[in-house]
Amino acid sequence: MSDDVSPYLRVADDLRARITGGEFQPGDRLPSLADLSREHGFSAAVGQSAYRVLEQDGLVLARQGRGYFVRSPEPPELLLRRQRVAPGEGSPVQTLLARQGVAGTWRHESQPRAADERAAARLEIQPGDPVMHTSYTYLADGVAVQLAESWEPMAITGGSLIVLPEAGPHAGIGVADRMALIGIEVGVPVERVSARGATRAEAQALGITPTAPMLSIERTYYDQATGSPVETADIALRGDRWVSEYGQRPNR
Repeated sequence: MSDDVSPYLRVADDLRARITGGEFQPGDRLPSLADLSREHGFSAAVGQSAYRVLEQDGLVLARQGRGYFVRSPEPPELLLRRQRVAPGEGSPVQTLLARQGVAGTWRHESQPRAADERAAARLEIQPGDPVMHTSYTYLADGVAVQLAESWEPMAITGGSLIVLPEAGPHAGIGVADRMALIGIEVGVPVERVSARGATRAEAQALGITPTAPMLSIERTYYDQATGSPVETADIALRGDRWVSEYGQRPNR
Protein backbone atom coordinates (compact mmCIF):
# COMPACT_ATOMS: atom_id res chain seq x y z
CA MET A 1 0.00 0.00 0.00
CA SER A 2 1.21 3.50 -0.80
CA ASP A 3 3.01 5.41 1.95
CA ASP A 4 0.65 8.36 1.49
CA VAL A 5 -2.23 6.32 2.94
CA SER A 6 -3.08 7.33 6.51
CA PRO A 7 -1.39 5.15 9.15
CA TYR A 8 -4.69 4.12 10.74
CA LEU A 9 -5.97 2.84 7.37
CA ARG A 10 -2.80 0.80 6.93
CA VAL A 11 -3.29 -0.75 10.36
CA ALA A 12 -6.98 -1.36 9.62
CA ASP A 13 -6.15 -3.08 6.33
CA ASP A 14 -3.57 -5.29 8.03
CA LEU A 15 -6.07 -6.33 10.70
CA ARG A 16 -8.79 -6.88 8.08
CA ALA A 17 -6.51 -9.19 6.11
CA ARG A 18 -5.65 -11.16 9.23
CA ILE A 19 -9.33 -11.54 10.10
CA THR A 20 -10.50 -12.52 6.61
CA GLY A 21 -7.45 -14.78 6.22
CA GLY A 22 -8.46 -16.79 9.27
CA GLU A 23 -5.71 -15.82 11.70
CA PHE A 24 -8.42 -14.44 13.99
CA GLN A 25 -11.71 -16.35 14.28
CA PRO A 26 -15.17 -15.03 15.29
CA GLY A 27 -15.14 -14.28 19.01
CA ASP A 28 -11.33 -14.04 19.22
CA ARG A 29 -9.84 -11.14 21.11
CA LEU A 30 -7.78 -8.89 18.85
CA PRO A 31 -4.44 -7.23 19.71
CA SER A 32 -4.63 -4.51 22.32
CA LEU A 33 -3.88 -0.90 21.46
CA ALA A 34 -0.53 -1.28 23.19
CA ASP A 35 0.25 -4.39 21.12
CA LEU A 36 -0.67 -2.59 17.88
CA SER A 37 1.49 0.37 18.89
CA ARG A 38 4.51 -1.89 19.45
CA GLU A 39 3.87 -3.89 16.27
CA HIS A 40 3.34 -0.97 13.87
CA GLY A 41 5.29 1.80 15.58
CA PHE A 42 2.34 4.19 15.79
CA SER A 43 0.55 5.74 18.74
CA ALA A 44 -2.38 4.06 20.48
CA ALA A 45 -4.66 6.67 18.90
CA VAL A 46 -3.81 5.25 15.45
CA GLY A 47 -4.83 1.77 16.59
CA GLN A 48 -8.03 3.14 18.06
CA SER A 49 -8.90 4.82 14.77
CA ALA A 50 -8.12 1.59 12.91
CA TYR A 51 -10.49 -0.36 15.14
CA ARG A 52 -13.16 2.31 14.64
CA VAL A 53 -12.96 1.68 10.89
CA LEU A 54 -13.34 -2.08 11.40
CA GLU A 55 -16.27 -1.50 13.77
CA GLN A 56 -18.01 0.54 11.09
CA ASP A 57 -17.29 -2.24 8.58
CA GLY A 58 -19.00 -4.73 10.89
CA LEU A 59 -15.89 -6.85 11.42
CA VAL A 60 -15.05 -5.89 14.99
CA LEU A 61 -16.86 -5.45 18.30
CA ALA A 62 -15.59 -3.10 21.01
CA ARG A 63 -16.41 -4.33 24.50
CA GLN A 64 -15.97 -1.73 27.21
CA GLY A 65 -13.14 -2.60 29.57
CA ARG A 66 -12.33 -5.82 27.68
CA GLY A 67 -10.92 -4.81 24.31
CA TYR A 68 -11.74 -5.58 20.68
CA PHE A 69 -13.15 -8.85 19.33
CA VAL A 70 -13.93 -10.39 15.95
CA ARG A 71 -17.66 -10.12 15.28
CA SER A 72 -19.54 -13.36 14.59
CA PRO A 73 -21.21 -13.42 11.15
CA GLU A 74 -24.15 -15.43 12.50
CA PRO A 75 -27.37 -13.48 13.07
CA PRO A 76 -28.21 -13.18 16.78
CA GLU A 77 -31.25 -14.76 18.35
CA LEU A 78 -34.23 -12.42 18.53
CA LEU A 79 -35.70 -11.58 21.93
CA LEU A 80 -39.33 -10.65 22.55
CA ARG A 81 -40.16 -7.59 24.64
CA ARG A 82 -43.54 -6.78 26.15
CA GLN A 83 -44.63 -3.76 28.20
CA ARG A 84 -45.74 -5.58 31.34
CA VAL A 85 -45.75 -8.89 33.14
CA ALA A 86 -48.40 -10.00 35.62
CA PRO A 87 -48.31 -8.38 39.08
CA GLY A 88 -45.95 -10.13 41.47
CA GLU A 89 -43.73 -11.66 38.76
CA GLY A 90 -40.74 -9.44 39.53
CA SER A 91 -38.40 -7.77 37.04
CA PRO A 92 -40.19 -7.59 33.66
CA VAL A 93 -36.96 -7.97 31.68
CA GLN A 94 -35.74 -10.93 33.72
CA THR A 95 -39.14 -12.63 33.68
CA LEU A 96 -39.65 -12.28 29.93
CA LEU A 97 -36.13 -13.47 29.15
CA ALA A 98 -36.56 -16.48 31.44
CA ARG A 99 -39.68 -17.48 29.48
CA GLN A 100 -37.50 -17.50 26.37
CA GLY A 101 -34.87 -19.71 27.99
CA VAL A 102 -32.44 -16.83 28.48
CA ALA A 103 -30.78 -15.80 31.74
CA GLY A 104 -31.48 -12.11 32.33
CA THR A 105 -29.21 -10.08 34.62
CA TRP A 106 -28.48 -6.39 34.95
CA ARG A 107 -26.03 -3.82 36.23
CA HIS A 108 -27.32 -0.64 37.83
CA GLU A 109 -26.40 2.59 39.56
CA SER A 110 -28.83 4.87 41.43
CA GLN A 111 -28.23 8.46 42.58
CA PRO A 112 -30.48 11.28 43.81
CA ARG A 113 -30.37 14.17 41.35
CA ALA A 114 -32.05 17.43 40.48
CA ALA A 115 -34.46 16.91 37.60
CA ASP A 116 -33.32 18.46 34.34
CA GLU A 117 -35.86 20.17 32.10
CA ARG A 118 -36.56 17.09 30.01
CA ALA A 119 -37.16 14.73 32.93
CA ALA A 120 -39.16 17.40 34.77
CA ALA A 121 -41.47 17.93 31.78
CA ARG A 122 -42.18 14.21 31.49
CA LEU A 123 -42.75 13.84 35.24
CA GLU A 124 -44.79 17.07 35.43
CA ILE A 125 -42.57 18.50 38.17
CA GLN A 126 -40.33 21.54 38.34
CA PRO A 127 -36.76 21.54 36.98
CA GLY A 128 -34.46 21.10 39.97
CA ASP A 129 -36.95 18.99 41.93
CA PRO A 130 -35.29 15.93 43.47
CA VAL A 131 -35.54 12.67 41.54
CA MET A 132 -33.95 9.24 41.87
CA HIS A 133 -31.99 8.53 38.72
CA THR A 134 -31.02 4.94 37.88
CA SER A 135 -28.86 3.74 34.98
CA TYR A 136 -29.25 0.14 33.80
CA THR A 137 -27.41 -2.26 31.53
CA TYR A 138 -29.39 -5.44 30.88
CA LEU A 139 -27.71 -8.65 29.78
CA ALA A 140 -29.10 -11.77 28.08
CA ASP A 141 -26.94 -14.82 28.82
CA GLY A 142 -24.17 -12.41 29.76
CA VAL A 143 -24.38 -10.26 26.61
CA ALA A 144 -25.45 -6.62 26.95
CA VAL A 145 -28.64 -6.10 24.94
CA GLN A 146 -30.46 -3.14 26.52
CA LEU A 147 -29.76 0.15 28.27
CA ALA A 148 -32.12 2.29 30.33
CA GLU A 149 -32.15 5.58 32.22
CA SER A 150 -34.98 5.94 34.77
CA TRP A 151 -36.22 8.90 36.82
CA GLU A 152 -38.68 8.80 39.76
CA PRO A 153 -39.88 11.85 41.74
CA MET A 154 -38.54 11.78 45.29
CA ALA A 155 -41.75 13.48 46.36
CA ILE A 156 -43.45 10.13 45.70
CA THR A 157 -40.86 7.56 46.76
CA GLY A 158 -38.62 9.53 49.16
CA GLY A 159 -38.67 8.22 52.72
CA SER A 160 -40.15 4.86 51.66
CA LEU A 161 -38.49 1.47 51.38
CA ILE A 162 -38.74 1.62 47.58
CA VAL A 163 -36.78 4.85 47.13
CA LEU A 164 -33.79 2.88 45.75
CA PRO A 165 -35.10 0.67 42.92
CA GLU A 166 -32.27 -1.85 43.24
CA ALA A 167 -31.59 -1.84 46.98
CA GLY A 168 -33.46 -2.73 50.14
CA PRO A 169 -36.09 -5.41 50.75
CA HIS A 170 -37.97 -4.72 47.49
CA ALA A 171 -35.03 -4.43 45.12
CA GLY A 172 -35.34 -5.45 41.50
CA ILE A 173 -39.07 -6.19 41.33
CA GLY A 174 -39.96 -3.62 38.68
CA VAL A 175 -41.75 -0.28 38.73
CA ALA A 176 -45.33 -1.59 38.88
CA ASP A 177 -44.80 -3.93 41.85
CA ARG A 178 -42.70 -1.36 43.71
CA MET A 179 -45.32 1.37 43.32
CA ALA A 180 -48.03 -1.04 44.45
CA LEU A 181 -46.21 -1.32 47.78
CA ILE A 182 -46.92 2.36 48.47
CA GLY A 183 -50.52 2.15 47.27
CA ILE A 184 -50.06 3.34 43.68
CA GLU A 185 -51.53 1.34 40.80
CA VAL A 186 -49.76 2.23 37.57
CA GLY A 187 -51.41 0.11 34.90
CA VAL A 188 -49.82 -0.24 31.44
CA PRO A 189 -47.20 2.46 30.73
CA VAL A 190 -47.34 4.92 27.86
CA GLU A 191 -44.53 4.29 25.38
CA ARG A 192 -43.24 6.35 22.45
CA VAL A 193 -41.23 4.13 20.13
CA SER A 194 -38.79 5.22 17.43
CA ALA A 195 -35.84 3.83 15.49
CA ARG A 196 -32.39 5.43 15.26
CA GLY A 197 -28.70 4.63 15.07
CA ALA A 198 -26.66 3.80 18.15
CA THR A 199 -24.62 6.57 19.74
CA ARG A 200 -20.94 5.91 20.28
CA ALA A 201 -21.51 5.49 24.04
CA GLU A 202 -24.30 2.98 23.40
CA ALA A 203 -22.15 1.12 20.88
CA GLN A 204 -19.36 0.82 23.44
CA ALA A 205 -21.73 -0.36 26.19
CA LEU A 206 -23.52 -2.89 23.98
CA GLY A 207 -20.57 -4.10 21.91
CA ILE A 208 -22.10 -3.07 18.58
CA THR A 209 -21.12 -1.01 15.57
CA PRO A 210 -21.65 2.76 15.91
CA THR A 211 -24.86 3.80 14.13
CA ALA A 212 -26.17 0.21 14.33
CA PRO A 213 -30.00 0.12 14.46
CA MET A 214 -31.58 0.77 17.85
CA LEU A 215 -35.12 0.61 19.16
CA SER A 216 -35.62 3.73 21.28
CA ILE A 217 -38.50 3.92 23.77
CA GLU A 218 -39.65 6.79 25.98
CA ARG A 219 -41.71 5.12 28.71
CA THR A 220 -43.81 6.76 31.43
CA TYR A 221 -45.83 5.10 34.18
CA TYR A 222 -48.86 6.98 35.55
CA ASP A 223 -50.78 6.72 38.82
CA GLN A 224 -54.14 5.39 37.63
CA ALA A 225 -56.01 7.20 40.41
CA THR A 226 -54.55 10.69 39.92
CA GLY A 227 -53.15 10.60 36.38
CA SER A 228 -49.77 11.85 37.66
CA PRO A 229 -46.52 10.43 36.26
CA VAL A 230 -44.59 8.35 38.80
CA GLU A 231 -41.65 7.14 36.67
CA THR A 232 -40.22 7.88 33.26
CA ALA A 233 -37.41 6.14 31.41
CA ASP A 234 -35.39 6.20 28.21
CA ILE A 235 -34.89 2.64 26.98
CA ALA A 236 -32.44 1.72 24.22
CA LEU A 237 -32.53 -1.79 22.77
CA ARG A 238 -30.30 -3.41 20.17
CA GLY A 239 -32.31 -3.44 16.94
CA ASP A 240 -30.74 -6.74 15.87
CA ARG A 241 -31.76 -8.51 19.09
CA TRP A 242 -35.25 -7.32 19.99
CA VAL A 243 -38.78 -7.25 18.66
CA SER A 244 -41.42 -5.44 20.72
CA GLU A 245 -44.98 -6.76 21.03
CA TYR A 246 -47.98 -4.68 22.13
CA GLY A 247 -51.54 -5.62 23.08
CA GLN A 248 -52.87 -8.91 24.39
CA ARG A 249 -54.72 -11.66 22.61
CA PRO A 250 -58.11 -12.43 24.24
CA ASN A 251 -58.65 -15.72 26.00
CA ARG A 252 -60.68 -18.32 24.10
